[in-house]
Amino acid sequence: MTPHNEAKKGDYAETILLPGDPLRAKWIAENFFENAKLVNRVRNCLGYTGYWKGQRVSVQATGMGQPSAAIYIHELLETYAAKNLIRVGTCGGLSKKVKLRDVIIAMSATTDSSMNDCFLPYHYAPFADWDLLEIAVRLAKSRGYKTHVASVVSSDIFYVPNGVKSYGELPNHDVLAVEMEAAALYTLAKRFNARALTICTISDCLVSGEQIGAKERQTSLKNMVELALDSALELYGSEG
Repeated sequence: MTPHNEAKKGDYAETILLPGDPLRAKWIAENFFENAKLVNRVRNCLGYTGYWKGQRVSVQATGMGQPSAAIYIHELLETYAAKNLIRVGTCGGLSKKVKLRDVIIAMSATTDSSMNDCFLPYHYAPFADWDLLEIAVRLAKSRGYKTHVASVVSSDIFYVPNGVKSYGELPNHDVLAVEMEAAALYTLAKRFNARALTICTISDCLVSGEQIGAKERQTSLKNMVELALDSALELYGSEG
């Protein structure tokens, strides 16, 4: 147990999905898992463990932003021996290349956060695990999802003053979307020698101002969660 998690060792599976929203964690457990069991409810950051197609999996909410996410990710890796972490969430499009409901599979994450400055003397470039990335991209394309394999920016600021202009030249350097957790996830996964991937759905576009409605958002999230779970399932199979 930790200050933020009441689960016992062994309560989490090796593969854990990481939505930000606790209610989304609950929704994933209730709609995708068989025999889902609540393992954490401290601060209402809900965590569950169950089964997907016979494979044991977990989901744990991280809250919004890198400081909150980093707490849960660190503890899952250090205390609960997690091996595969997949963030599933939404993001904002920064480029005309991306449209609403497109899937972004983040191979790297730029950030405006100074979290890494405490222990890394360089501008570290956090990146995804190749095996998970390759599997997810292949599965997404086979299912006909409009998919972009690109960089995202993990921002500590949600309400930027000038919209897409606040991100300057990033869209011209293949940074196609903004979210708030991937850079911390990738950094911590490398530190603990674990696998990590971020899969996000474009829920709004900072270029056009468009947003998807609640019903469409739910459908898009369903596709993304199934993609994450099936990617983990194939990874298990490839590792014997």
